[in-house]
Amino acid sequence: MKNKEPKQEKEPLLGVSIIVTTFNSAPTIDECLRSILELDYPKELLEVIVVDGGSTDATMEIAKTHPVKLVYSQLNPAAAYNLVLKNVENEVIGLIDSDAKVEKSWLRKLVRHLDDPEVAGASGTVETWNSDSLVPRVIGYELNYRYQRLPKTVERVATMNLLLKTKVTMEIGGFDEALPTQYDTDIGARLAKKGYKIAFDIEAKCYHFHRPTLRTFFKQQYKYGQNTWKLYFKHPKLASGDKITDRWMNVQPILCGVAGILLLVSVVTGFHWIPSLMFLAIVLATTLHYVLSAVKISYIFHDPTAMYLVVIYFTRALGWTLGGTTSLIQTALTRGEDRKN
Repeated sequence: MKNKEPKQEKEPLLGVSIIVTTFNSAPTIDECLRSILELDYPKELLEVIVVDGGSTDATMEIAKTHPVKLVYSQLNPAAAYNLVLKNVENEVIGLIDSDAKVEKSWLRKLVRHLDDPEVAGASGTVETWNSDSLVPRVIGYELNYRYQRLPKTVERVATMNLLLKTKVTMEIGGFDEALPTQYDTDIGARLAKKGYKIAFDIEAKCYHFHRPTLRTFFKQQYKYGQNTWKLYFKHPKLASGDKITDRWMNVQPILCGVAGILLLVSVVTGFHWIPSLMFLAIVLATTLHYVLSAVKISYIFHDPTAMYLVVIYFTRALGWTLGGTTSLIQTALTRGEDRKN
């Protein structure tokens, strides 16, 4: 008589509410939602909520063709997440950007990490969706290189691809609505202060539609720069850098600002040799660093077009610098007006 094989216990799964914030995402929203709805996960344990920030294109018309809940809001992403959080009943929230899509097993791979009481969230690695174009391809190389270095637990990752325990997220006060960007880094820092970790699973893959042109990439980085200084004032420890945004990345906007001041002084003083030489030294040292980094990434990914990263690096540094500078000036002027009143 043959021995009966022992019955395999079903893997315990959690209820998940996936929140997708959108704004004029017509080119990507269809594939984004399809990837979520086709996840290898019990449909009765999954709900998908699309929060629109006032799109003027076909984003919501496309979203309506899918079995998802629709929420209309003029709030920034952080505030939109908080709005939805108030009514979420599932144990887990999933955050996927409207310009991202996930592989079928993404959710199963990540949700298993949440069994650990010290783990408040889980995230997967980021691949490039639109790798057929130069700008997004090389942006993807650099981002992928940074994600490859991440350990199994991290303090923060981007919300393009993230699970969070609902109860823990609510306990720490949700997302900081004063940060239209960088709110993902902020919530990671606050979770870490409470003793929680975020699991990183390199096998769980998300595909992100990176900015397709240098102009749109600059606009994105400009917005990041507007809030980065606010983030570092709130969490000074982050300025020292980590595996995702290292110290050198944080120093670049400062160097860029100093170089701009030196160039201005040089022009005003008739190109006096001291400010001129200091300006050239910063530019040459920064350029050398960019070139060496681009060479290394070109070698790792076996693609010489990755040398275009030199242009990407300069664009990012300029975006962060100008964004941070204008934001600081606007904040100072606003506070000055408030004091007068």
